[in-house]
Amino acid sequence: MKQVTAILIGAGNRGAEAYASYALKFPGELSFVGVAEPRKDRREEFARKHKIEDRYALADWKELLAFPRLADCVLICTQDQLHVEPMKRAMELGYDILCEKPISPSKEELLMLKKETASYPGLISVAHVLRYSPFFRKIKEIIQSGVLGQLVNIQHMESVGYWHMAHSFVRGNWANSQESCPMILAKCCHDFDILLYLVEKPCKRVSSFGRLSHFTPENAPEGAPLRCTDGCMHKDNCPFFAPRFYEEHPQAAAGGFRKVVAMGERQQDLLEALQTGPYGRCVYHCHNDVVDHQVVNLEFEGGITASVTMCAFTNLCERTITIQGTRGELQGRMEEDRIQVVDFVTGNKSVYELNTPKTGHSGSDAAMMKELVSLISTQRQSESVSKAIEAIDSHLIAFAAEESRIQQGKVIEL
Repeated sequence: MKQVTAILIGAGNRGAEAYASYALKFPGELSFVGVAEPRKDRREEFARKHKIEDRYALADWKELLAFPRLADCVLICTQDQLHVEPMKRAMELGYDILCEKPISPSKEELLMLKKETASYPGLISVAHVLRYSPFFRKIKEIIQSGVLGQLVNIQHMESVGYWHMAHSFVRGNWANSQESCPMILAKCCHDFDILLYLVEKPCKRVSSFGRLSHFTPENAPEGAPLRCTDGCMHKDNCPFFAPRFYEEHPQAAAGGFRKVVAMGERQQDLLEALQTGPYGRCVYHCHNDVVDHQVVNLEFEGGITASVTMCAFTNLCERTITIQGTRGELQGRMEEDRIQVVDFVTGNKSVYELNTPKTGHSGSDAAMMKELVSLISTQRQSESVSKAIEAIDSHLIAFAAEESRIQQGKVIEL
């Protein structure tokens, strides 16, 4: 298999750490030759790690895509509202493309892309990494085996994690729907997509309820300052106190989130960033407006129903699923890599322990990159399981869910 070359647009946590790190682990399979990233510290770190020439390490993606085609593929991992323009330019240059999800926060842009990508000869894939998960692929195999009989209902839970909510959706880049997109799109287009993957039928109707309940000024403890670093008297009794949160919480401190706040490894680097940047703000005094809990009801063609619950107030960031069929029931916990199937006829319980490596999305990130590299290297782009033209349907479900929520649960026909 020949080595695939790539350029990265947007060297943030997902682009640089979740996806491009594959090239550092498997340099014979993938190599990055260019990067566009507006943050100088991130751009320089990425260029150093991947040995990228200075002329191909640029602040603006337009400069990088002004060159003739530099590589086999481009990874577009900018903020959500900045995906479409570089994608269109990359199509003009003939790149194979991997775009971070969601593709766009604009329904109009999505419908336009659905037309424009239909005839594109190369690969345009969306980072719906759950489709590459050994967990969900095993569930699909079980469904197709017939042991569950006909599908009737699915209950799917997206546990956001209180710490993930505070970092990304209260203090962070996805806190305000006008600046990014509705949370149900940002967080759950993954989940709607995996339901489409499992059910293999289009969704026909959607209804939804949810709101922002907790992270508001009205719920701030008395006397809480605008910033955690401004002498907050509640620091010992607040799970979101930023200095402790980013130094001690196992998920926030050990890599990803801590590095988003401050690239430097010193405690002083972190403290200075919290004193001036968005991640040091009190969670009750931010400009956030996205929901902190939401439920979505779906009806698929043929009468199959499903519910998706997204909630911030969980300890773990995990996905759990229950699938009910006419002959059996399946229960699965993705983070535990465990699936149980009960056969109604025999009463037998079958348990599957998958033992997937504990990397991003339970091994899904690495699995996606491995498959992407293989498809491009062997010219089998048409075999991608997460084509943009199909992924758009999950986004349209998310838009319908938000429309329903705003209209107090009105049923939206798709």
